[in-house]
Amino acid sequence: MKPLQLLKKKESSAKIVVSARGHKATAPAAPLAPAAIKIRRVLVPVDFSDHSQNALRYAVAFASQFGAELILVHIVEQMVYPGDWMYPPLASSDFATEKREQILERLKQLSAGVGVKARQIVRLGRAWQEVVEIAKEQKADILIIATHGYTGLKHVLLGSVAEKIVRHAPCPVLTVRPEERDFL
Repeated sequence: MKPLQLLKKKESSAKIVVSARGHKATAPAAPLAPAAIKIRRVLVPVDFSDHSQNALRYAVAFASQFGAELILVHIVEQMVYPGDWMYPPLASSDFATEKREQILERLKQLSAGVGVKARQIVRLGRAWQEVVEIAKEQKADILIIATHGYTGLKHVLLGSVAEKIVRHAPCPVLTVRPEERDFL
C-alpha cells in the first residue's frame, strides 16, 4: 500500500490528500482551533409527558453545566371542533386564565430545586410556531425537545412538532428520543 501524498493547493492554504487509488480530498492546512461555546439560555418545551420530562433532565444538565438560565415552555393548543358550533376562543375566557395559572404552577413545581435559574412561559397557539417564536424572543442558545419518533402513517397524519421546530428554530436543537439512554 502506498502512503498518502500531500499536495498544496495554489489558491488557498488547504491541502489535497491523494490516496493510492487516486481519490482526492481536501484537508485544512492547520488544525481547527476549538471554539468556546457559550450557552446562556436553554429552552425546553414541556407537555408533562414522561418524554418531555426526560428532555427536561437533559436541559437541566446543560443549564447546570454552562451556568445557563432554564426556560420551560408549555403551549396550549386550542381545539377547533367541526360542525355548527365550537368553543369560544380560549384566550378571552376566565377559564383560560385559570388554566394558564395551573400550568404555570405545574411548570414551577417541575423546575423547583433543580439548582439553576428557571423561568416559565405558557402560551396559546400552534405548538411548533410558538416554541420557535419564544426561542427568538428569548434569544435561546439551545432548544432541547422530546420527540416521540412517529413513523409511517402516524407521522403523516399527526405531523411532527419536533421536526417543524428543528426546521425553523433560530438556534441549535437537541432532540431527545424516548429510547434515549439515560446519562445521569
